[in-house]
Amino acid sequence: MPIATPEAYAEMLDRAKAGKFAYPAINVTSTQTLHAALRGFAEAESDGIVQISTGGAEFLGGQYNKDMVTGAVALAEFAHIVAAKYDVTVALHTDHCPKDKLDGYVRPLLAVSAERVAKGLNPLFQSHMWDGSAETLADNLAIGQELLAQAAAAKIILEVEITPTGGEEDGVTHEINDELYTTVEDALRTAEALGLGEKGRYLLAASFGNVHGVYKPGNVVLRPELLKDLQAGVSEKYGKPAGSQPFDFVFHGGSGSTAEEIATALENGVVKMNLDTDTQYAFTRPVADHMFRNYDGVLKVDGEVGNKKTYDPRTWGKAAEAGMAVRVTEACANLRSTGTKLK
Repeated sequence: MPIATPEAYAEMLDRAKAGKFAYPAINVTSTQTLHAALRGFAEAESDGIVQISTGGAEFLGGQYNKDMVTGAVALAEFAHIVAAKYDVTVALHTDHCPKDKLDGYVRPLLAVSAERVAKGLNPLFQSHMWDGSAETLADNLAIGQELLAQAAAAKIILEVEITPTGGEEDGVTHEINDELYTTVEDALRTAEALGLGEKGRYLLAASFGNVHGVYKPGNVVLRPELLKDLQAGVSEKYGKPAGSQPFDFVFHGGSGSTAEEIATALENGVVKMNLDTDTQYAFTRPVADHMFRNYDGVLKVDGEVGNKKTYDPRTWGKAAEAGMAVRVTEACANLRSTGTKLK
């Protein structure tokens, strides 16, 4: 199946919410890592989400110009062609975009999709993320309102991060401290500003101790049970039935999380979990292994000619794709999405 239509993406998220599973959202930086993600989803018989960060888009734009929009559009167009060869449905998403990069990334991409929709086509991307966690909540939500209206008009879902995720990703850094926990008051202010679907659908990246990267046990304290409190607080305020889940949550900093933490998050409304660090390692590890084992072949040692079969990028590239695909299938299993594809 090709890239998800807006309707198919909405159905994916609805099915995940009802079935208490989530989709791995895999960061990609090349056509190779894109194929690895697609392969992993297909082998797990799971639909999924492929996402491009600002840094990933800049890298995809080439080191000569480093243009984020060019990189993101190029990979998205490529994905629309090659994804049709995989028997799963995949949504395209852009990851963390802070305020100083909105004009150079998300806003131009929204314009690209708006133009496509005006012509009767589907949007290029199915969702975009606005990361206003470095701003005051008032400013964060004000910009979120503007972007949500534009996204809804282009048949796109917006993702918003209302409070910080710790660690560093693409130059956005937050300390690991007590501020990494969203409060019920934060959730209520979000619902008041962005609505509960009537102004456009959005995904909510709430914080429950999340940290980008992988840390040794004990350094990060996740409290995914906090998400239940946020759902309950907003449900009570807006007269929703007890036990309802008004928010579609996103789990950031998913690499290295325990099975118990993931399970609790799924029970409390998480429908998307980001993976980057773990899949980066899974892609690079086979390459390092190949280089170490074929040292005198990939290098022209002592004036020799080397071995073209070992330094051919296709040789180690195939191993890298396979390694990352395995990690994607593991993520599907952990998130209970294995075997849940739409068709």
